Amino acid sequence: MYKNIIFDFGGVMVDFDPKEYLVDRFCNAETEELVSQLTFESEEWKLLDAGLLSRYEANQRMLTRAKEHDCVFEVQGVLDDWMHILRPRRKMQELVQKLKAHGYCVYYLSNIPEDVLALLMERDFQGLFDGGVASCEVHVNKPDPRIYQALLDKYGLKASESVFIDDRQDNVQAAFELGFVGIRMKDSVGTLVRSLATCNVVVR
Repeated sequence: MYKNIIFDFGGVMVDFDPKEYLVDRFCNAETEELVSQLTFESEEWKLLDAGLLSRYEANQRMLTRAKEHDCVFEVQGVLDDWMHILRPRRKMQELVQKLKAHGYCVYYLSNIPEDVLALLMERDFQGLFDGGVASCEVHVNKPDPRIYQALLDKYGLKASESVFIDDRQDNVQAAFELGFVGIRMKDSVGTLVRSLATCNVVVR
C-alpha cells in the first residue's frame, strides 16, 4: 500500500537536542532558558530555516538582542559551536538503505537552513535519498501544509501512499491531516521499525 517513506533530519536522521546541549554548556537553568530563547527558539531561527535570512543576518539579529540581555558572550559561543551536535545516526542511514533495497522511494522533508543542508548532504547523505524538500528552498517551515504539498507536487506523490516520520508531534499531525500516515520518532530505531511494521512496511 505504501510506496514512499519520508524522513525529517533533525531528531530523526541526525542527533539534534538543543536543550541537552545548553544544559551541558552552561549548567545554569536561567542562562540555558535565556540563550535558548535568543537562539534555537527565536524568530530569527525560524526565518533562517525558511531561507528568509542569511546566516550572517540571523546571527547579527540574535546578537543584537543578546546585547539587550547582557549575554552576548554566551550567545556568540553557541552560534559558533552548535553545529557539532548534528551527529549522523548510522542506524537510520542503514534503515533508509534497507527500505530502498525493498523498493520503497525515500525522501526527506526538513526545516533546515541552506548551510546546514549543504553540510549534511555532503557529509552524511550523499546519494542516500531519492529526493526531498527543505524549508530553506521553498521558504515555508513545517507544520505549514504548503511544505508537505511542495514535496507531493515536486515528485508527483500521493499522501495516501506515503509515510512521514518526524520527532515533533505537531509536524506529524499536520502530515496526518493531509492524508499521510504519520509516525513520531520517539527513541530507538527498533521502535520506529516496529511502527513501520504496523503499516506493513517491509524493512527486514
